Amino acid sequence: MMTETHKDPFAAAASFTAGVYGTGLRPVRAERLAEAARRLLQAAGSEASEAAIVADHLVEANLRGHDSHGVGMLAMYMPAIAAGLLRPNRHAAVIGRSGPFLAVGGDSGYGQVIAREATELAIEQARQDGLAVLSLRDSHHIGRVGSYGEQCSGAGMVMLAFVNVVTRPAVAPHDGTRPRLGTNPICIAVPATQATPALILDFATSAVAVGKCRVAMGKGQEMAPGLLLDPQGDPTRDPGVMFQDPSGALLPLGGHKGFGLALMCDVLAGALASAMPGTPSHQDSGRVMNNMFAIVFDPARGGNAQWAADLDDLVAYVRDTPTVPGADAIQMPGEPETRTRRQRLADGIPLDGATLAMLDSLGRERGLALGDLLA
Repeated sequence: MMTETHKDPFAAAASFTAGVYGTGLRPVRAERLAEAARRLLQAAGSEASEAAIVADHLVEANLRGHDSHGVGMLAMYMPAIAAGLLRPNRHAAVIGRSGPFLAVGGDSGYGQVIAREATELAIEQARQDGLAVLSLRDSHHIGRVGSYGEQCSGAGMVMLAFVNVVTRPAVAPHDGTRPRLGTNPICIAVPATQATPALILDFATSAVAVGKCRVAMGKGQEMAPGLLLDPQGDPTRDPGVMFQDPSGALLPLGGHKGFGLALMCDVLAGALASAMPGTPSHQDSGRVMNNMFAIVFDPARGGNAQWAADLDDLVAYVRDTPTVPGADAIQMPGEPETRTRRQRLADGIPLDGATLAMLDSLGRERGLALGDLLA
């Protein structure tokens, strides 16, 4: 079992074994899982309102099928709090404004709170001026970036977000063999129209997220070919290479194209927006920090009064194509998550034994009995 002496956040989040919970999957109702997470967060120092925001964000990631960003992240957050690297009960603070540019600091607080508040500030500015260019800095892990895209699309705004990850590097550059970049996600969100649900494109610029390696380890599974390098730079399918010292490396998504996108996330969100790219001088083996550069704007002010109708025509045209065997229809960005959410709300969120053991252990360390909630 994990103790709170781990300095590597990736290793801390992957060090649990299934124990008495076994290697199978156990469905847990979303509301019970959220309650367990809220209790843990409050026991670790969060006020009730903060605990609810962070817990709901994590469980929502599980509901949408992104278990890499779900409640398993608590194994990384708890030791970060103990080490003073994550500071509960902090809020987004405006540290600069200039025309459309808005700079917000997070004081190393929970990213789920800081990024949500910063995004709301950008939405308010975009409502007033039509455009906001947001620089978010000094925030702990912000979680599933798509949630902030959903926040913008729900407010009728378009969002383009570039995020860098400041911690131990995980991704090798194209044609490289050692990790030098973070998983650096990108999100583009467009509001719903009368005929088209909101389009939410949210992806890591690595071929796979580190958290998905953690999930695969918990399930005792190998990764697909072409995703990982071992510490010697050779291809491997063993997810455990990401949680050892020296570590292996993730490959960039799409070769040189994903590498270019990852690098630009570090340029935009790191070097330009926050003065904190993922270089050795800004890396801490026990800390995970996210910085975000985002453009939020009102599509109604973009010069095309019929943008929604044109979007509907485009989506209808793209959907109107024969599908490959086994596919029912062409899916738009965000639709797989919506479908998974509906299924998991009905059937429960499937958790592996290592994640259940982690929640149980973290609870016991804080005097909480979470067994009934997780049953």
